[in-house]
Amino acid sequence: MVRLTLDLIAKKSNLKSRKEETTLQYLKKITHINFSAKNIDAIEDLSLCKNLSVLYLYDNCISQITNLNYATNLTHLYLQNNCISCIENLGSLKKLEKLYLGGNYIAVIEGLEGLEGLRELHVESQRLPLGEKLLFDPRTLHSLAKFLSILNISNNNIDDVRDLEILENLNQLIAVDNQLLHVKDLECLLNKLTKLWKMDLNRNPVCLKPKYRDRLILVSKSLEFLDGKEIKNMERQFLMNWKASKDAKKISKKRNSKNEDISNSHISNFETMYHIVPVYYPQMGKPKLVFFSDTQRCLANGNASPESSQEDNPKIIEDMG
Repeated sequence: MVRLTLDLIAKKSNLKSRKEETTLQYLKKITHINFSAKNIDAIEDLSLCKNLSVLYLYDNCISQITNLNYATNLTHLYLQNNCISCIENLGSLKKLEKLYLGGNYIAVIEGLEGLEGLRELHVESQRLPLGEKLLFDPRTLHSLAKFLSILNISNNNIDDVRDLEILENLNQLIAVDNQLLHVKDLECLLNKLTKLWKMDLNRNPVCLKPKYRDRLILVSKSLEFLDGKEIKNMERQFLMNWKASKDAKKISKKRNSKNEDISNSHISNFETMYHIVPVYYPQMGKPKLVFFSDTQRCLANGNASPESSQEDNPKIIEDMG
């Protein structure tokens, strides 16, 4: 295995020093270091590289992030496909804009508090134990809420993204090859992420749900690309018109149902007030309808009421039929 040291950098760097330059002067002016795929397993003290802004260390065997506290001018850090299991020792990298950690052994996204310059975070394809999923420390999410704009969490067995609702400045979310299942959860997410213009969820179970694409387009006015396919203005307008028509029909149906309930209520009240009893008079040959009040029904049942009066006389209506 190889350790990344100042001597190694001085020997292998593509930037050739001038003859009159000392090694110290040479190291101080270096801005880019590329030691990808060099079997590096550890980072030594590189504090002399004061102006280092881009560091490529992907495809190595690094197990721990160390000795980067000096790199206060670092803006891009590439550590994908190493053996890292914990995000640590990055708190002093205040200018860090892009962090690539895909293909490691990270189980929890944490340790990024205070990185107010971080715009991109790539943590796709972590090599997790079977059945486990990538988790997010709420403190880190809260710290990144106002600044992070691009997040790649693909292929991490994730089944819930509601924790990401706090990332109010996010404009690109790549979460392909996960276990997202519920369209409703994604609708809630899009309601919060009002700046999101690109989202890729290909090869998630939710993509097979009926009306999946339509529902997400309708809930987000900012979304321009979904699963690699552009959302045309005509497509969005058609869906909006369809939804407006559907909503109008629902309102009309609800109003008609309410009116019908009121009508049925009036009929029910009328039948409660009067019991309609057919009365036949053989000499006339036509039945008449007699309305009995509550008092007369009491009399008919043998319950005499002293308050009964002529007003309680039955009303007779001749059947005109």
